[in-house]
Amino acid sequence: MKYNFKLILALICFLTGLNNNILAQKEAIIHSHNDYNQSVPFWNAFANGATSFEADIFLKDNHLYVAHNYEDISASKTLETLYLKPIETVFNMEYKKDKQLILLVDIKSDAIKTLNKLVEILEKHPKVINNKNIKIIISGNRPKASNYVKYPDFIFFDYQELETEVSSEVWKKIAMVSLNFKQFSEWNGKGRLTHDDEKRVADVLAKADKTNKPFRFWASPDSKRAWRVLSEMGVDIINTDHPFKCVSYFKSLPNRLVTSTTFSKVYKPTFNKDQQGFPVKNIILLIGDGNGLAQISSTALANNGALSLTQLKSIGFIKTQAADDFTTDSAAAGTALATGEKTNNRAIGTDVDRKPLKNITEILNKQGFSTACITTDGILGATPASFYAHAIDRSDDAVISKDLINSKLNLFIGGGSVAFKNTNITDHFKILKNITDLKESTENKVGIFMSEHGMKSITDGRGSVLAEATKTGLDFLKKKEKPFFLMIEAAKIDHAGHSNDTAGILAESIDFDKAITEALIFADNNPETLVIITADHETSGFSIPQGNVKTHQIEGYFASYDHTAIMVPIFAYGAKSNEFQGVYENNEVFHKIMKVLNK
Repeated sequence: MKYNFKLILALICFLTGLNNNILAQKEAIIHSHNDYNQSVPFWNAFANGATSFEADIFLKDNHLYVAHNYEDISASKTLETLYLKPIETVFNMEYKKDKQLILLVDIKSDAIKTLNKLVEILEKHPKVINNKNIKIIISGNRPKASNYVKYPDFIFFDYQELETEVSSEVWKKIAMVSLNFKQFSEWNGKGRLTHDDEKRVADVLAKADKTNKPFRFWASPDSKRAWRVLSEMGVDIINTDHPFKCVSYFKSLPNRLVTSTTFSKVYKPTFNKDQQGFPVKNIILLIGDGNGLAQISSTALANNGALSLTQLKSIGFIKTQAADDFTTDSAAAGTALATGEKTNNRAIGTDVDRKPLKNITEILNKQGFSTACITTDGILGATPASFYAHAIDRSDDAVISKDLINSKLNLFIGGGSVAFKNTNITDHFKILKNITDLKESTENKVGIFMSEHGMKSITDGRGSVLAEATKTGLDFLKKKEKPFFLMIEAAKIDHAGHSNDTAGILAESIDFDKAITEALIFADNNPETLVIITADHETSGFSIPQGNVKTHQIEGYFASYDHTAIMVPIFAYGAKSNEFQGVYENNEVFHKIMKVLNK
């Protein structure tokens, strides 16, 4: 719509290397409906980003009072004290001086007498009526439209119909068009508009668009879903009793609303040995750091409704609590998976008494297994470190780096070479420059640093190195003609959750599914292999209130910037995969692995 209150379009952001688009979103005009009912009228809504404020007024004893009903009138609550003086303060202090404000005055008493008194009072506040950044709009009881032109230039009107035409002079005095939403739909803001109601509302908005005036529904549903639906349909001014929540919703929407344009090609396993009792020699454990059920669901929905991961039949849930905390960190969770024992947060391969625990790579190495860790984190990160190191605290890089050098790993791939500049790591590992070099390597112990410091995210241009590292790493281990254990971590799903970044979650999860595909293909070609996919914990309380499978659109929502205690799914594929079904503690994953290996 075209009008004086021009809506600002957010820039379309193209994420480097991913092409997942953050959708352009207009900055909605948030109207604080019955604003005087806020705990602090005007200031509460203004401070939280609303730019339109509604005040119901009554004329009593030659004063204008703000109240919902005549019986509610209070001597201290005048239009001047609650609105005109605060607005003067805003202009004097130049708060948000680039913002266009609306004061919608809803007249509840006699239209002519009340409006005349309003004009009289407003003329005592020249800093308000002469400021170009505010429009004073009269709603409720109003004079006949033909008389609008009789009022001063600083007075405008809310027009509440679309059928009756008025003169061009009168039309210039109309600042917005408002209609009762319930005339067209009984929708309560939950679920979606029925198709019939949607058509009725769309038809109304098409007519309103031709007026070239801002349009508002009153008595409209007041929910996040309703705000977005109405805004997308073309409603310019969003009515709400919750200005802080509404402003926050629209401000955060550009970072939460994503259309995916990159995908994971879904691989459908053969299931020839799945859930059968055949011997298992090789274990591939894939850990999506922070990857909860909502993260998986959103990625599947954006990926045409399916992932390689979602093809699997053996599914369970694991509980993630640490020994000393309701919500785990990656260190305690990684240690539980790697050692079979719950421990305190921040502990790497040590128990609640700070004593070292034998991890699965150490145990299996003694039994003739090759072992390896691949991660999109630094190789000293909490999850990979839990599979080779023993440190009281996850931040003790000196201890963890020494443990990596002396570890039993045959292969590691990750970031963070800077931590090993002045060490003897080359006495223990052949350090290769890139993943491609691994294809020709016949060394027993190999390390590859994919970055000097921390690794980039997909949205920052990392590329799908995790799938490449998975495929090449599996080929390297297979050439050794020994059973093996390989841990693969998709670390940046967690980072995106901490940043409340929907695009990042989708990008990293698509990347993870590509690595899962490589693992499943390997298992089908090497049926003595069992693939296990899980997470150390969920991050951010991620949810997906809205989206569109056809357009690959996901709207994410976040309850937190931190880890949560939500159970995380576990999937398995291959012989004895059914052992991983059910609901159990995270440390039981270790014991189940040892069971299927008959160790």
